[in-house]
Amino acid sequence: MLLMVTMALAAPWISRHDPLRLNPIERLQAPSADHWFGTDDFGRDVYSQVIFGARTSLLVGGMVMVCSSLMGIILGLAAGYYRTLDNVLMRITDGLMAFPGIVLAIALMASLGPQVANVVIALSLVYMPRMARLIRSAVLVAREMPYVEAAKASGAADRHIALKHILPNCIPPLIVQGTFIFAYAVLAEATLSFLGVGAPPYIPSWGNVISGGRLFIREAPWISLFPGIAIVITCLGLNLFGDGLRDALDPRLRDVEAAPRA
Repeated sequence: MLLMVTMALAAPWISRHDPLRLNPIERLQAPSADHWFGTDDFGRDVYSQVIFGARTSLLVGGMVMVCSSLMGIILGLAAGYYRTLDNVLMRITDGLMAFPGIVLAIALMASLGPQVANVVIALSLVYMPRMARLIRSAVLVAREMPYVEAAKASGAADRHIALKHILPNCIPPLIVQGTFIFAYAVLAEATLSFLGVGAPPYIPSWGNVISGGRLFIREAPWISLFPGIAIVITCLGLNLFGDGLRDALDPRLRDVEAAPRA
């Protein structure tokens, strides 16, 4: 994952060619010393498209993680802390979760239009219910703890209790779930771009590159192969990172690991 982030940040310096430069004379060339990942049907350098596409995919994934987390925190805190709002807010999230995620994202993109900002909005709405239900479950447990009851007895305001006493206990599972949302968003962005409803064609994106190479999968498999490998590495790295965070932040797992040594 660190390798992919470094590659995205250093894309202008490690790129050998302009990812949008057309050169029909060199179209569909196999990987070589000049074009490490070959060229596509327009003669564009696939290596440059892959490393610049990392910027788009990681940006979308990071923004979706942040936006869905913020919306999930607001809804989850409100639903978990106020019993009167719980049923209403959770039925809204259940309605959103009733649709398959990619189908709901396609429907939203069809109404919003193919733009990177709209991809972030659509995917944030798709993954927000997961965050909201996760935060709600943590709030329901923390709300009944003695220190929360003590804060209520001392006359603390609801906002103070929610932000100072309850929310900090929701951060560890939120961070872990955020890494998985990041991976889901990277894959979903590539899917939307592949279907033509994600990032516009003039913006380098892994999904756009794979979509452009699908018609030449037999003659030039490298067009779709290398961005596909980049997606696999990114999603695998994020999932391993999330598993590591879960093991590090969950005290119950630490106790299980320490028991045999004790």
